[in-house]
Amino acid sequence: MFGKGKGKQPLHAARIEEYALLGDLETAALVSREGSIDWLCWPTFASAACFAALLGTRENGFWKIFPAKKGRSVGRRYRPGTLILETTLAGPKGEVVLIDFMPPRGKHSDVVRIVRGLRGKVDLRLDLSIRFDYGSRVPWVTHSDHELRAVAGSDLVVLRTDIPVHGEGLFSVSEFTVREGETVAFVMTDGSSMEEVPEKVDAEQALAETETFWTEWASRGNYVGRYRQAVERSVLTLKALSYRPSGGIVAAPTMSLPEWIGGTRNWDYRYCWIRDTAFLLLTLIHVGYQEEAASWRQWLLRAVAGTPGQLQTMYGICGERQIPEWEATWLPGYRNSKPVRIGNAAVEQFQMDVFGEVIAALTRMPEAEDDIRVDAAKLVQALADHVCTIWTEPDDGIWETRGNRQHFTHSKVMAWVALDRAIKQQERDGGDADLARWRRNRDQIHREVCKKGFSKKRNSFVQRYGSDALDASLLRIAMVGFLPPEDPRIIGTVDAIQKHLMEGGLVKRYKTTGSDGLAGGEGVFLACSFWMVINLHLIGREAEARALFERLLALANDVGLLSEEYGPKQGEMLGNFPQALSHLFLVHAAMTLDGGWRPEVGHLPDAR
Repeated sequence: MFGKGKGKQPLHAARIEEYALLGDLETAALVSREGSIDWLCWPTFASAACFAALLGTRENGFWKIFPAKKGRSVGRRYRPGTLILETTLAGPKGEVVLIDFMPPRGKHSDVVRIVRGLRGKVDLRLDLSIRFDYGSRVPWVTHSDHELRAVAGSDLVVLRTDIPVHGEGLFSVSEFTVREGETVAFVMTDGSSMEEVPEKVDAEQALAETETFWTEWASRGNYVGRYRQAVERSVLTLKALSYRPSGGIVAAPTMSLPEWIGGTRNWDYRYCWIRDTAFLLLTLIHVGYQEEAASWRQWLLRAVAGTPGQLQTMYGICGERQIPEWEATWLPGYRNSKPVRIGNAAVEQFQMDVFGEVIAALTRMPEAEDDIRVDAAKLVQALADHVCTIWTEPDDGIWETRGNRQHFTHSKVMAWVALDRAIKQQERDGGDADLARWRRNRDQIHREVCKKGFSKKRNSFVQRYGSDALDASLLRIAMVGFLPPEDPRIIGTVDAIQKHLMEGGLVKRYKTTGSDGLAGGEGVFLACSFWMVINLHLIGREAEARALFERLLALANDVGLLSEEYGPKQGEMLGNFPQALSHLFLVHAAMTLDGGWRPEVGHLPDAR
C-alpha cells in the first residue's frame, strides 16, 4: 500500500487508478484495492480532509482493514446498480469480503465497513489514523465500550465496533479473526464535539437501505444501448458527485492530484463549475434523470443571483462565491507533486464560454420549483444583453490557463451559442428582448470566427485569433451546432487535431510549452478524447469513432472509474479522480454512437 523510504518511512499512497469511490450525496471517500480509505473530506465535499494519505503519507490520515499476514486482494466490484463496494481479501487460510459504503445522508455522515467470512479463517488487522485539517492535526483519542472517539476543536469522529481497538503510538489498531459465516462491522460517524454524540447506526440495516436507495435510483435510467454497463456506472458516479442539499455537482471529490507527476498543475476540483454542470445536466436529461436537472436549475438560479457581469466560472457547493486559493505546505503531494493547493483562484477568471453554457442549459431544462423567486427568462435576457457588450473582449479561456487573456476561438463560439439559444427561446416563448440587436451580434460573431478563427494554412480552426496553435476545445464547434458536421472546416479541424494533438491515440487539450504560465506537462485529457469520438461519428467515420471509444472504456479501472487525464507513456491515470467531465462525455459519446444524439445546427449567416 505504502512505499518505504529510508528508515522505513512511508512514501506515498496507491496509484490513482487503484481507488474506488464511496459517497453519501454530500461527500465522498476513496478506498484502495488493499482496503485503505486514503481520502475523505468530512462532513461535505468542501470540508477539510480527515484522511489525507492520498496527498501525503499514512501520517496524514487513513483507515485500512487487511489480512495481518501474507494478505492479498483477490478482486473487487460494486454491487450492481449501487455504490456499495465489495473487496475480496485472502489470507493463507481463507477469504473474507470487505463491504464498504456510505449510507445516503441522515443527520450525520457515516462510513460503514462490514467484514464477512467466506471460507476458512482470516486474521485481519485494522490500522486507523485520524488527522483533521487536511492531515495536519492529531486529535485526542479515547477508547471505551467498543467505541473510539477522536476530538480536535469542534471536530468529532466516532468509531463503533464489537471488537477491541487500542492505541499504538498515534495510531489506533486492532487484530481480529473472521471465520466462515462470521461478520464483524465497523461504523465511523462524523459529528461535532459541541453536540450530542451521534446515535449508533445498525450496519446491516444501513446496508439494506443503501442498496435499495441506489438500485431504485439507477432503475430510473432509460439508456438501453450497447454500452449500458459503462453508462450506468458513469451515471452513478455523477450522482455520487452531487451535493443533495443544494443540487450542485462537484467536478471531482479530490484536490491537487497532478496532471503530470512532479508538475505544478495541481488544482482543487471540489467545487461546482458552471460549464461542467451545464454539460452534465443536459446529458442526464437524455438518459432519464429530470429530477437532477430541476435540482441543478434551482442551484444555478440561486448561485448566479446578481448582475450578469458577476457570473463566475465556478461556485462553492452551496453557491459560495469566495474560494480563496492557498497551499497546504505540510503535505508532500501525490508522489511528491507540489504544490498541494486548496481553493481555486480560477474563480477570479473571466471565461466567456460560461454564458453560452448557462443560456443553453436554462433554455433546455425543466422549470424550477415555485420557491425560487427568479424569472429564468429574464435571467437569460440579461445574460444575452451582457454578451452583446462583452463578446469582443479577450478572456481566460476554457482551460483556465494562468497566462494572458486572449481572443480564444472556443470562447467566441460559445458567445454565439449564448445568443443563438436566447433568440430561439424568445422566438418560441415571446418577450420584450431587443432581438434585432441579438441577431446582429450573433451573426457578427459567426462571421468573425469563420474569418479570424480559421487558418487556411492549417485547414483548421485554431486556438486563438492570430495563431496557428490547435486546441481540443475546437472539437466543440460541431457539437454546439456552430457549423454542420459535414462542413469541410469541421473535417479539416478534426484531421488537424488528430495529426498534431494526439499522443498514444488520445487527445491532448493543447501543447503545453510554458506559455500558459505553468511549469510541467500534462497527460491526455479524457473528455477531449470523448469529444473526438463524437466528432468522428458525426463526420461519418463510425468505425474509427467506435474503436476510439472502446479504447477509452478500456482505460477505466477495474470498477469502471475514470480520472481527468491519462499518461499514455506511463500507462497511468492523472489528475483529479473520479472526474465528472470524463464520465459525462463517456455517456454523451455512448448516446451518439447509438444514434441517440445529434447536434441541432444553429443559424448560419455565413456558412462559407
